[in-house]
Amino acid sequence: RRTGVNIETIRYFERVGVLATPPRTSGGRRVYGTGHVRALGFVRRARELGFSPAEVRAILSLGGSAQASCSEVREIAAHHLERVRAKMEDLAQLESLLAATIDRCEGDGAARCAVIDLLNQHSTA
Repeated sequence: RRTGVNIETIRYFERVGVLATPPRTSGGRRVYGTGHVRALGFVRRARELGFSPAEVRAILSLGGSAQASCSEVREIAAHHLERVRAKMEDLAQLESLLAATIDRCEGDGAARCAVIDLLNQHSTA
């Protein structure tokens, strides 16, 4: 509740190994300490920024290592940024295609609808 993350998401983070499983009470309830809450906030923010679970695990392991350098974390973030930029390029192309298609849509019957024509085209990807 303190983090605003729902329980299913917390369980998922534990399953994929980005959050340590907390100790349990004798009744089986999980007990989250301040370290868990802090780590959950870190993981939540990293996932909001689009880092994969593997990247989050790597960054967390580097953050806990006295021998790790910021350049190692920077490398992970730089690779992620490359993927974000590639996705942005793809989305810009998609936006252009959709905008041009909508501009051609004259509001006539569905048989002459440019949007339906676009959706009926088979992808060659």
